[in-house]
Amino acid sequence: MKKYFRYLLPAIAILFLFGTMSSGVSAQGVLKEILKRMDTNNASLVSLKSNIKMNKMNAQLGENDITEGDLSYLPGKSEKQIYVRIDWTKPIAESLAIANGQYVLYRPKTKQAIIGKVDSAKGNSKSGGALAFMTMSKAQLSANYDVKYAGEETVSSGVNTFHLVLTPKAATSYKSADLWVDANGMPVQAKIVERNNDTTTILLTNIQRNATVNASVFKISPPKGTAIVQG
Repeated sequence: MKKYFRYLLPAIAILFLFGTMSSGVSAQGVLKEILKRMDTNNASLVSLKSNIKMNKMNAQLGENDITEGDLSYLPGKSEKQIYVRIDWTKPIAESLAIANGQYVLYRPKTKQAIIGKVDSAKGNSKSGGALAFMTMSKAQLSANYDVKYAGEETVSSGVNTFHLVLTPKAATSYKSADLWVDANGMPVQAKIVERNNDTTTILLTNIQRNATVNASVFKISPPKGTAIVQG
């Protein structure tokens, strides 16, 4: 289960970096503007709801494992103040909630709930920690990653985006990350490339920025008869 979270959380959390670009300037000028807009967008975000699609690709086997569901998110000034909930609906139903530094993963099919601390699930990397992206400022991002602007691209949902490539400056559980940001300053897609070349790509669609999200959404209470497993 720790392995599952090591792969899942970085890809989710990285999506909440924000940015956009202006045309007609140099690549370095574009990148500077993106980072500036990321800070502005991040500061004004109070909540988010969207559909979410995750594609985990096994590089050795060339196989894709695709899951789809719904995402709710409330930002915070620290990792322990961040709230995330994902209700996976395809191919099977599972619910993941993160609140106050704790996580609960509920699997109705197996009548099992896995609970634990986010810190233990994500590993000890300071610069590449799974949830670090949620609260990372422009200064922190630049300090921890070599950031490059890779050009304009259209993601599979049809949204025109601007592609950023992040290479960690210190050792992390993955070797690089990619962000695709729309013209409104909202990240719509992210990809994590693991050291074995496996990838996790997450796409957000039907984004509702600053939608009403009740904090009670982030509490999962498994029904009686559910086996509780410590993660």
